[in-house]
Amino acid sequence: MDQFSAHLDRGWDLAQRGDTQGAEVSARRALELDAQSPEAHNLLGYVAALQGEFDDAVEQYAQAIALDDTYLEAMLNAAEVFIHPLGEYDEAIKMCDHALELAENDDEIVDALLLKFDALLGKNDSAGARVLCERFPSGPFENPNHGLLVGRAFYEIGDLDRAQPLVEEATRLATDSSEAWYYLGLVLDEREQVLAATRAFLRSRDLDLEAPPPPWSLNPETFADTAQRVVDGLAEQLRTFIRTDEIYIADVPGAEVVADGVDPRAMLLLDGFSAEEDGSAPTARLFVYQRNVERLAGAMEAVEAELRMALEREIIGTFVEPDHEHNPQGPLN
Repeated sequence: MDQFSAHLDRGWDLAQRGDTQGAEVSARRALELDAQSPEAHNLLGYVAALQGEFDDAVEQYAQAIALDDTYLEAMLNAAEVFIHPLGEYDEAIKMCDHALELAENDDEIVDALLLKFDALLGKNDSAGARVLCERFPSGPFENPNHGLLVGRAFYEIGDLDRAQPLVEEATRLATDSSEAWYYLGLVLDEREQVLAATRAFLRSRDLDLEAPPPPWSLNPETFADTAQRVVDGLAEQLRTFIRTDEIYIADVPGAEVVADGVDPRAMLLLDGFSAEEDGSAPTARLFVYQRNVERLAGAMEAVEAELRMALEREIIGTFVEPDHEHNPQGPLN
């Protein structure tokens, strides 16, 4: 193996193990050996995304594509960042369409279709997402993770008959996949198989706890300060519903509340409701789940905004407009 390839291989290995600083060093050493390497720029983009530096990631992916306009992997990586957390769905769709023109096998086609599906959902184009689902290959899939992701797509459009066998197969092929167990829980819950859904959700919860936090994860004290700042910054008419001396931080919801029907990936929970005898507004204590907030935020800089939106939505749905359809512990991923 030549020195350039050794640096790239080491960089990817370090990135997969969460050592983003070491991976970046390896990528830049590879770039020193070949300044026109699209592979090195792709790796730098991947590392930047892991570090939460998403604009830098997109720039690196764009450079990789400029150097090789058939570089499908960089296109898909860029599309993923455009979708989340940047929310630039039209850019993601353009990137996916370009990738689909280049795709040469079912694996590449599925990768591009899945990302385009997520972008369409992000645009609230459920009709377009439903049409796109008909383009998925029938399987079996060479990549076992594709079965889960295609099953997830069918679940999202409400096609449980096609979703369930794919998700069940995913739990058999990867018994330690929290994502597979989570979506199995969602499918079973939709089918009102409550006990089986609860078992799947609890398995997903346990696996989520076993996984390492993102490299940029806030320390517990900083996260608690962030949650307090979010509550303090609420509009007065919303803040009045929260007992500000009862804000609790945990990694994920407890097993007992999941068994009671709370989504294991809920970002927060209002509970312990009390109504004052003098007729003043009811109040609740607040539980905030750090792992779940950070999963959805995707970057340190987005944690506070993501938590604020979730809390405002929760308070309004629970106290201000309680008669509106509201599922505070619904899927948040």
